[in-house]
Amino acid sequence: MSGPPAAPAALAALAAEVGAEGPVAAEGRRTRWDVGGALADGTRLVRAPSGILEHKPEEMTVRVLAGTPVDELHAELGARGQRTGLPRRGGTVGGALAVGESDVAVLGRGRVRDTLLQVRYVAADGAVVQGGGPTVKNVTGFDLPRLIVGSLGTLGILGEVILRTNPIPASSRWVTSASVDPFAVLDLVRGASCVLWDGTRTLVELEGHGADVDANLRALERVGEWGEASGPPPLPPHRWSMPPAGLRTLDREALGDWVASIGVGTVWASRPQPPAEVPAPLAALAQRVKDGFDPTGRLAPGRSVWRRAA
Repeated sequence: MSGPPAAPAALAALAAEVGAEGPVAAEGRRTRWDVGGALADGTRLVRAPSGILEHKPEEMTVRVLAGTPVDELHAELGARGQRTGLPRRGGTVGGALAVGESDVAVLGRGRVRDTLLQVRYVAADGAVVQGGGPTVKNVTGFDLPRLIVGSLGTLGILGEVILRTNPIPASSRWVTSASVDPFAVLDLVRGASCVLWDGTRTLVELEGHGADVDANLRALERVGEWGEASGPPPLPPHRWSMPPAGLRTLDREALGDWVASIGVGTVWASRPQPPAEVPAPLAALAQRVKDGFDPTGRLAPGRSVWRRAA
């Protein structure tokens, strides 16, 4: 692959731009810009370098700079029959990891937190830090990549990552039903990458070998009528998190328009989720982590991982 600068040069340039003083945050494509709250006034914005550095299909990994659009990455990987668990929302690789929200088809693609194998980021003091390793079985000791995912740029500014890839199934099919209980679907079939429910319709993405997809569809048809669907419905802007069992007793009045991901515990709603009370020990632990990574509070000031529904 060609195009992007060598990773050391690109990261050195990013580190020089971030520097060691003054409030600073990374800017991608702003597809989830409001998650975690607004940045403090006067925060300087930087952009991570872009480019796909190395894809190893046989090892199911890809090395990519954080400013690369996810759509561009998936187009490159798709030409070789692979994909990642990053969500397809039009954002960048670094933005997707910083927000930490999985793809709507998380059952088939895997959680975004499990996608990140190695990270190189610019720390609060302007140094480039590396954590994790380039292989699927890479973790001994402190798992820095899992901590970085979902941190909203408050612990470091992402520069380069190695991601886990997975094969694109031979067959994929979306179907919908107005009569089938969405909570029964996962017991009926294997290979459902996504089961969505909006209170009226159940939508399912079936993936795998063609014969397996056909067999799963026949299993679904034994409990109700199904029609073809073009894909997932438009998702409302606010993401709610709850235990998967909590989807059975949704407060629909509080949600507004909504789409729930069965088996996952995620709901996209037109109204924001009320902030949950954070236990004091957990809040204290999070603050200690933040202070350890960013003693002066210069990274993404104003953002908070507790305000994810904002």
